[in-house]
Amino acid sequence: MKIITGSDLRTGDVIWWTGEGWSRHVNDAVEAGEHAEAIIARENAKQIVTDTQVIEATMTDEGVRPAHIKDRIRALGPTVRLDLSLKPADPAAGNWVI
Repeated sequence: MKIITGSDLRTGDVIWWTGEGWSRHVNDAVEAGEHAEAIIARENAKQIVTDTQVIEATMTDEGVRPAHIKDRIRALGPTVRLDLSLKPADPAAGNWVI
């Protein structure tokens, strides 16, 4: 599956295309399909997101999982302190990246 990610220009947060807008949570991401480049062009024109890109992901029992470790790290949040990540209460959050 191909999903779209980028960075929120106001906050710097990693965000994921939901089909209707943007979310900080990778599990809200939807398949972008053949319209990915058109979505990116439209969203870049709004100037609310930067560094947009189409990435590979898979759907697992736990939800959307980016294929590349770099994008899994981006989806989780800061790795220096997991209490600041998007999964602070999940004791297995560090395992999710690898």
